[in-house]
Amino acid sequence: MQLDTRPTADTPVFRVDVQLHDLLVKTPAPKSLLPSPAQPLSLPDPVYPHRPELQNVPDPAVFPDKRSWDAQYVFRAMRGWLFPYTRSRLLPGDFHPIIAYLFTEWKCNLDCHYCWAFDNRVKGMTEDIARRTIDWLHDNGCRVLALMGGEPLLRPQFVHKVVYYAAKKGFWVYVPTNGRLLRPDVIDKLGDAGVATFNLAVDAVDEKPGLPKALNPIRSYFDHLVRRQYRYGYSVFFNMNICRNNLDDIRELTEIAREHRIATDYHICESPMIEADHFQHLNDNPNYIRKEDWPEVDKLIDWIIEKNQSGYKMVNSVQRLNDMRDFMRGKVQSWSCRAGHNNVIIRVDGTLAPCFPMYEATYDWGVVGRHKFERDQLRNMKKTCEAHCFSTLNHNLAYCYDDMRVIKWVGKQAVRGFQGVTGSFS
Repeated sequence: MQLDTRPTADTPVFRVDVQLHDLLVKTPAPKSLLPSPAQPLSLPDPVYPHRPELQNVPDPAVFPDKRSWDAQYVFRAMRGWLFPYTRSRLLPGDFHPIIAYLFTEWKCNLDCHYCWAFDNRVKGMTEDIARRTIDWLHDNGCRVLALMGGEPLLRPQFVHKVVYYAAKKGFWVYVPTNGRLLRPDVIDKLGDAGVATFNLAVDAVDEKPGLPKALNPIRSYFDHLVRRQYRYGYSVFFNMNICRNNLDDIRELTEIAREHRIATDYHICESPMIEADHFQHLNDNPNYIRKEDWPEVDKLIDWIIEKNQSGYKMVNSVQRLNDMRDFMRGKVQSWSCRAGHNNVIIRVDGTLAPCFPMYEATYDWGVVGRHKFERDQLRNMKKTCEAHCFSTLNHNLAYCYDDMRVIKWVGKQAVRGFQGVTGSFS
């Protein structure tokens, strides 16, 4: 599988094998639907400011080299990640979600030409589905909730309600955004409500063809975001997609992140894994990496690895950065994906899927409150789809399912007083 995806008339518009693709999108089994209750639930109206004592905390004049985390935030992270992981190792059964991706939207305000993860015809999630989902996940031991889209901040009041409700139930809440709607008042409300981290998706410094997620158009919002993290106790990282036309931008954004003492997360441009009828940019796409681009992408990966090893904060491990070279050339080794076991996605209508690339699948994995994940089905599916997938978060989750790695990582954190470490989880 090369990432040069300029299709011919005979080229499929998806990456998985045809047999698996047909099972996932042409299965005759009817899709489960979440039944509507006689009396729909609603989310409580957030109190703002919920933590008035934080309103007088000054923004830092300079960014400290090392960040100091209060005990409450250390406990929040452990309650979100470590405790559910331990629970999943001790309790019987296959379904122990650690992280759930709540797709509050499938619409977006931008059109990145590599991205098929939006459809502006789809209505957003209701308060009833959001509340039932959070309650169900809580009952199943999950404590990490990632809001997803599309663009989650299309309805900032709705997101404020979700973050407020989930955080009060003990969730470590993660908000990804392209930043165009991340106004200072939105930052303050979500920070006060208890958001744990902001994933700021930027692919360029200034807009480029097919890459509207740029830093300079949101620079004032970004400045407010990075300063207010010291008031509200959240973290920030750049989420960047390596494309054929932004290699220099990735380097510059990495240095900007370093300057502002925030982390980075790297992805490599991918075409749709399964067919997405609404995706309009499969042909002549300026973002897709081609064979002639491999040498320059390799140089960029070498540069990122050098920065990782010198102490830059990154989500990606060195191993996974190196794996980008093989993925780019169509070579992916089995990596023991935990999708459907320890992570789950909830679509805007309350139906379930094991992972993000399967959002468009019609296969019936159940609904909120009644999952249908089966060990054999997932195992057989992953024999094929793992060879076409490069999910950083899912790979990190799979990497954790070696107890000694987790013990070493926790020990490393403990030595530093749970104040964070440089590099990445590796």
